Amino acid sequence: YQLGFKLVSLNVSDIYAMGGSPLQVLLALALPPETDTGFLDMFMDGVRNALDLYGASLAGGDLSGSTDAMTLTATVIGQAAKPVLRSGARAGDGLYVTGPLGDSACGLELLKKIGRPVDLHAKSVRGPLPWKTMKPLIERHVLPVARRPGAWLKSARAMIDISDGLALDLKRLCIESGVGALVDMESLPVSAAMRKAAPVLGLDPLELALSGGEDYELLFAGRGTVRGRAIRIGEIVKGKEIRMNCPDGKKMPLEPKGYMHFNLNKGGG
Repeated sequence: YQLGFKLVSLNVSDIYAMGGSPLQVLLALALPPETDTGFLDMFMDGVRNALDLYGASLAGGDLSGSTDAMTLTATVIGQAAKPVLRSGARAGDGLYVTGPLGDSACGLELLKKIGRPVDLHAKSVRGPLPWKTMKPLIERHVLPVARRPGAWLKSARAMIDISDGLALDLKRLCIESGVGALVDMESLPVSAAMRKAAPVLGLDPLELALSGGEDYELLFAGRGTVRGRAIRIGEIVKGKEIRMNCPDGKKMPLEPKGYMHFNLNKGGG
């Protein structure tokens, strides 16, 4: 179920990141002969629930056999009256995100620590923290909900979804726009649950917020009055440097760490 829901959500996020609306989804499944039909039924339940949530329909796709690994692929078709690209940011624009960062990566680390499948409907799950703290973090990882553009969309000049980590995805937006950025460390939104869980796992909340990935929040550059639910975390500046303003007033380079899809030597970010 979770795989089906997440597969649709992460692709819908790409449509939302251009200010669009999802319309149709194409699924391509390559399944080994031993695939359990119960798994497939649950997978499709997740797909259907995600389609209902986003107001999209399943238009078709492809089903084939595989002699090796299972492959699950989704393509989302959407539309936008005026697409928001990554290339529209200009010096002086504010830099905004639409929600807390690092929850999903923290949820993944919790799952590794627990070491077994987790029932999100359970009243309690044994782990390193109380279930009421762990559950929202794990849920952000296994059942992410793509962030639908809000009232602030009219102010967005450039936008990208945060799938590979804030630092890395900000770098991509800045490269496309030919600008730099200054991020305010103290303005980064971090949930209370993540702030509590990270130290228990031996992790730095700031590092998770900057490079954890799979948040599926939207990062955008906006000018003028930005309405709706969005948190200002910095500004776009001239040049190509991306730096972070620290609480002590110093400005340090923001290293673009995150998930690298084709980093074959290191197996990811």
